[in-house]
Amino acid sequence: MHIILVDDHPLFREALRSTIRLGLPHARIDEADSIEAAKTVLTERPGIDVIVLDLSMKGVTGFDGMMSLRIRFPRIPILVCSGLEEGRIVREALRLGAAGFVPKSATRATYMEALESIMRGSIFVPDLPDTHDCEASDAVDASTRIAALTPAQMNVLSMIKRGKLNKQIAFELGIGDSMVKAHVSEIMRKLGVRNRTQVALCASALDFDRVGM
Repeated sequence: MHIILVDDHPLFREALRSTIRLGLPHARIDEADSIEAAKTVLTERPGIDVIVLDLSMKGVTGFDGMMSLRIRFPRIPILVCSGLEEGRIVREALRLGAAGFVPKSATRATYMEALESIMRGSIFVPDLPDTHDCEASDAVDASTRIAALTPAQMNVLSMIKRGKLNKQIAFELGIGDSMVKAHVSEIMRKLGVRNRTQVALCASALDFDRVGM
């Protein structure tokens, strides 16, 4: 397993590295102290399996750091490791596409369980107040929203997920730019998001390619 630890506190990175090393002695572990540094490592060292990310870092507001990594590296699962343990924050992280959430105060066994769960392709939900049902409710909500999309909107959403611009989508689908814009607007309405960035994140988080097929 190849892991990158993204946290701006060197002492916590050292402690987390030691924790992971005890449970996964053969794991390869890289580190980054900022989102931009993480992007550089992820670009230069392909093959990283999991991003372990702190939400609260200098120069980062809210979920912006996680969203930025999700858009740039959509195929690499993110395990959020944060001191922010409120149920609403956990639910929002998972809704935006995190593969799991672990409190910084978690035991080594919990960290290992989270990493192993993510590597199996599962979502890890911590045992915290108000989070017990978030995975199931998110899955139901995702299915409901996806079911509301027409086949044409699904095609457009699939291309947005792959990073295509409106003009590229119009060319590949053989439709006008205005029709693409109309589809995008309707997709945003049905998915309950406000901009194209959130559409891309929602598409990755929902993994719509496997829903209803």
